[in-house]
Amino acid sequence: MIITNIPLVPGKKIVEHYGLVSGSTVRAKHIGRDIMASLKNIVGGELKGYTQLLNEARNEAIKRMVLQAEKLGANAVINVRFSTSSITQGAAELYAYGTAVKVE
Repeated sequence: MIITNIPLVPGKKIVEHYGLVSGSTVRAKHIGRDIMASLKNIVGGELKGYTQLLNEARNEAIKRMVLQAEKLGANAVINVRFSTSSITQGAAELYAYGTAVKVE
């Protein structure tokens, strides 16, 4: 599966258009990560626990988007975007979406 954030695949021709596909996941903060983040806020630096949480969420959302595209017969998802939204105190959704196409 080709995944790109531009509206085409260089060197390929779009031969089928299947429409919007998406995947999302809702993740909650972890108490251990919150404690470490509080300490980092004092001394500064990367919040590695949250970086890992976001990477996991992004990968899961992409995986779900790709599964939806495969079910439609696509071999590429173009113009991929990400969005986040707060669901409740301490939990957020990460949403990935794009256009499923077949390229040759």
